[in-house]
Amino acid sequence: MGYEYRQEISDLIELRKKAYTDISDAIWGFAESRFEEVESSKIQQEYMRSRGFEVKADLAGEATAFIAEWGSGKPIIAYVGEFDALSSLQQEADKTERAPIPGKVNGHGCGHHLLGTGSLAAADALKTYMESNNMTGTVRYYGCPAEENAGGKAYLVRDGYFDDCDVAMSWHPHTTNKVTGADRFLANFRAFFTFHGISAHAAGSPELGRSALDAVEMMDIGVNFMREHMIDQARIHGAITNTGGIAPNVIPSEAQVLYAIRAPKITQVKALFDRMCDIAKGAALITGTTVTVRQVSAYSNVVHNETMGKIMDEHLHAFVPINYTDEELAYAAKFKDVITELDKDGLKSMISQLGDKERRKEIQEMSMLDFVLDRRSMIGGGGSTDVGDVSWVVPVGQANVNCFAAGTALHSWQAVAQGKSSIAHKGMLAAAKVLACTGVELLMKPELLSQVKQDWIDELDGEVYPNPLPKDLKPEIW
Repeated sequence: MGYEYRQEISDLIELRKKAYTDISDAIWGFAESRFEEVESSKIQQEYMRSRGFEVKADLAGEATAFIAEWGSGKPIIAYVGEFDALSSLQQEADKTERAPIPGKVNGHGCGHHLLGTGSLAAADALKTYMESNNMTGTVRYYGCPAEENAGGKAYLVRDGYFDDCDVAMSWHPHTTNKVTGADRFLANFRAFFTFHGISAHAAGSPELGRSALDAVEMMDIGVNFMREHMIDQARIHGAITNTGGIAPNVIPSEAQVLYAIRAPKITQVKALFDRMCDIAKGAALITGTTVTVRQVSAYSNVVHNETMGKIMDEHLHAFVPINYTDEELAYAAKFKDVITELDKDGLKSMISQLGDKERRKEIQEMSMLDFVLDRRSMIGGGGSTDVGDVSWVVPVGQANVNCFAAGTALHSWQAVAQGKSSIAHKGMLAAAKVLACTGVELLMKPELLSQVKQDWIDELDGEVYPNPLPKDLKPEIW
């Protein structure tokens, strides 16, 4: 069986590309942050209803979460999308200098406007293909809020919304094209440690005070010492979110620190978190304060699926190179020139792992990295994704697809500025084609879907979803 369907899927997506780019650009403009993606969710829901999907919204305590479904019976092919923006990244489109938009706060520095719309387009194309070819099964698109900082998918997983899926797929806008593996992502807890002390005049009666800020500082010292005694792949980052005030002559009665705790496995994160809770207790004892701990999110590690990786890699090679125009390459070159010096160093470091000297020199000159990286390579990574939680209950496949100039950092104003460009749109549409073609192949080859499921079972090796969210934790803005 060949891949004749690739052209039909490509044609379907190209036929509706204006609708997809309009949705993506609109969400770029809405730039709504976690759990507040009201307009972003609405525009996607309205489109999917217009295309014949049934939509269920307000799921798992997340008002902006929804599922759009078409078809009936098995298999159930799921596409996972996101649409939340990042705080403090407001930026005018196409500007190669920092140009915040007056009155705006957020910006799409991680490309979730592209991510969600590309996954939506894949679901739309697969549905149309199935109708035209009298294929049975169910197509779902999951509109998922709050990937940034809150791990919105974990709540959907906890409440069983993925339990009956046979396979799920997603992608991420990036500066490279590569099927992603488990090596690229770290599990992640986020937790607030709030210390409570006794306020007093720092000069008149310091002996009566107990400084909550001292406790935060003591905890940070303890965590710094702990870093020597944890695995190399673990990461801990902290931000003091409440210093207790700005008056140096007043002993602060309350102070707070927020930590992100990462490691390759969710069980390793939990062990580090438990140690940090002990450090917090010690800091409280030393300073005569008390501490309350509040975990606010959790991202599980990704359960890798080798068969899904191979399938998606074949389709990625079919649609890459994307073949940008000279104008698009010139546009990208302008942004490549304005990335930070550290990002330029990072780009050089990545390129140093690719090919021989002549090939590396050739790649160094590219403004867009229009080729596919080896899916088994260990390039990049270190971040976290709540797609990991989905992968514990259903086999998952993911890919990065190029939407930005070479070296562009995600979570940057440079990424926001490129978010409505034709290079971003082309990457989104290529990703949609890869995801949709993967869905077609799995429907056509039941034995392949069976192998995907067996790979998933083998990779789990008897482990079950650790459900890292506290039982009483509800989605919230913090």
